[in-house]
Amino acid sequence: MSAGVPPRRCRNAAERHALLERAFALGVPRDYGQVRRLRLQREPSRLVSIGADIHEREQWLQPRAARAFARMREAAVRDGTELQIVSAFRSVEYQLGIVERKLARGQPMEEILRVSAAPGYSEHHTARCVDFTTPGFAELEEEFEHSSAFAWLTRHAAGFGFALSYPRGNAHGIAYEPWHWCWNVRLGAC
Repeated sequence: MSAGVPPRRCRNAAERHALLERAFALGVPRDYGQVRRLRLQREPSRLVSIGADIHEREQWLQPRAARAFARMREAAVRDGTELQIVSAFRSVEYQLGIVERKLARGQPMEEILRVSAAPGYSEHHTARCVDFTTPGFAELEEEFEHSSAFAWLTRHAAGFGFALSYPRGNAHGIAYEPWHWCWNVRLGAC
């Protein structure tokens, strides 16, 4: 794991509240969490680099998740499987930016919230989940489920504390995401 400057996180409850209000003003329903059965997620106080993603951006997880990720990735390599990082920690502010960019491209809010959690509710805020891809597969596409990496994760990820968050027909109404794996669901955040 490399060193670097961790991304900015919400400094206090007032800042977080202001970001959530901006999301509501953009059209995120105020009852989003209740309707989708999602909780507001806390950003961790500490982050550890897990290396670069496929776009050469440094990615971050909370320390225990980072250690579990490193062990899992090493085991995958030993088994001949390459797990590439697409995304890990995302702040509430960053998630808001995703929604704003999609709205600017003309996507309706309902469509955005089908494939992206609303700011404040994303598991990425916990710094305990990773979006994966592998060579030969497009990032963040369902086709990932046909990869040897997905098969490896399905067989082995639980042994490292990772679980698939959004299977088909999940209770949250979020699109199937075979690439999105969260560490230590037992802790209650993911």
